[in-house]
Amino acid sequence: MMKNILVSGASGIVGYGILKSLRQGVEKFNLIGTTIYSDSIALAFCNIFEQAPMTNDPGYIDWLCHIIKKHNVDMIIPGIEADMYKWRDNKEFIERSGTKILLNNIELIDVCKDKWLFYEELKKNHSLLAIESRIEGDFSNFKNDFGLPFLLKPRRGFASKGIVKVDSKDIFDLHKENLGVVLMAQPIVGSNEDEYTTSAFFDNKSVLHSYMTLRRKLSNEGFTEKAQVTNLAGIEEAIKELALIFKPIGPTNFQFRVDNNKLKLLEINPRISSATSIRAAFGYNESKMSVEYFLNDKVPDQPVIKSGVAIRYIEEHIVYDRDNF
Repeated sequence: MMKNILVSGASGIVGYGILKSLRQGVEKFNLIGTTIYSDSIALAFCNIFEQAPMTNDPGYIDWLCHIIKKHNVDMIIPGIEADMYKWRDNKEFIERSGTKILLNNIELIDVCKDKWLFYEELKKNHSLLAIESRIEGDFSNFKNDFGLPFLLKPRRGFASKGIVKVDSKDIFDLHKENLGVVLMAQPIVGSNEDEYTTSAFFDNKSVLHSYMTLRRKLSNEGFTEKAQVTNLAGIEEAIKELALIFKPIGPTNFQFRVDNNKLKLLEINPRISSATSIRAAFGYNESKMSVEYFLNDKVPDQPVIKSGVAIRYIEEHIVYDRDNF
């Protein structure tokens, strides 16, 4: 029986990447895409389109449950971070509608929401993967200990948005009032050429079953722009170590840099991330893995990963007016 899968944020790179991934292969799904935009690219990748209210709209959850019942949705997959948190907060209520929510371990979702709390958890577990972080100090302290430039990073946020590169006291002084509550300080580790993204799939006991690593270059928006399939030394041991600490479930994204031949963890995204359609093209289809595991109890095996390079570019999707025919 064909499964009905709803993907939110379907106008964004993660959302339509999930939809594209689910369209691959022999098995077919009835795909429902939702987004707040009426003139969205989502229409090109889903069978049914539903325009959504804003996630913070007071009526959003009732709207979502109505759509789930309307289309007999078997699973809902968040394509934007805001939906992941909203669904996490309303999980039991939403699942009364008869659907399965693709959500990671709730405790992992919560700790990843605040990068300082995430860092503290790494330090508590004596992980050598942690990048030293601070929420107190002055410019001289950071200059002496971290060197110049160093970073001021938002404790909350995604896709490298809001990061300030500090190369002078004047720049630091512009932002120092936000240090602690909003921002935290970190040294720069590695280089842009040494950044990697690894997506891994864990079962309900946080046992690792498959993973894939890309060496990546980021766009100005903070998403993967170019990627090369790679085998990164020490990566399996690193994500198994992190799994013992954070207990991930389902698709989980890890972002690393290599600094002096050592892996350093930038962050964990407890969800499907922006390179998902790239990974699917090389043989690692985490969206299908999620449907098969959480709806059909099929544990994924490590797939055969093709080698190669992916480059993202701007392309047009044309929709002609009916009166042309």
